[in-house]
Amino acid sequence: MRILLVEDDPTLQRGLAQALVTAGHQPVVAGDGLYADTLLATESFDLLVLDLGLPKLDGLSVLERLRRRQQTLPVLVLSARDQTTDRIRGLDSGADDYMTKPFELSEFEARVRALLRRGQGAVPNIGRLHWLRDRREAVVDDKALELSRHELTVLEALVQNPGRTVAKSSLALLLGEDGQAADDNLVEVYVHRLRRKLADAEVEIRTIRGLGYRLYEGDHVRR
Repeated sequence: MRILLVEDDPTLQRGLAQALVTAGHQPVVAGDGLYADTLLATESFDLLVLDLGLPKLDGLSVLERLRRRQQTLPVLVLSARDQTTDRIRGLDSGADDYMTKPFELSEFEARVRALLRRGQGAVPNIGRLHWLRDRREAVVDDKALELSRHELTVLEALVQNPGRTVAKSSLALLLGEDGQAADDNLVEVYVHRLRRKLADAEVEIRTIRGLGYRLYEGDHVRR
């Protein structure tokens, strides 16, 4: 699952991101509320893990903007604010769950699993490409595509945003290691490989110059 992790503490950010990777998820990390709000408005995620004490834009404002856009993304709030009134305010602002710091990593992982089960939905087919979300598998005409781990990472980000641009920088972060973004050339390599493997699927990965990539289907491919 693709999870947006918004946390400005570098140590906690690294630890939570590694836990999500170990669990088989794809964390996208943001260190301030303004960047998180931009990502939420332009990209798709399966879960938002949101600290409240953020620079540039506080977590509650990020949450309120998310709900005003009528986005139903599950949200797990993390906060050092442990008063009952703080928890009530977070939940009333649109959070699905609220954890106070410090917390046990095992409990964090369990709450992530619960929210992902609750928010899990189907990803529409794109052309002849079928995305099996639970299994993280791409199928064309009932035949599974043979994809490397990195190819799968890129395709998953694109297939969950049909008709929308996925930033090249976001793909670089997904392909990177230890919280460091991969080189832009590496992104281009895996996009090129995916284009060849999707040639018969009636879909196209189109470059949006200066921004990133977008997945099209059907009539868009024939133009």
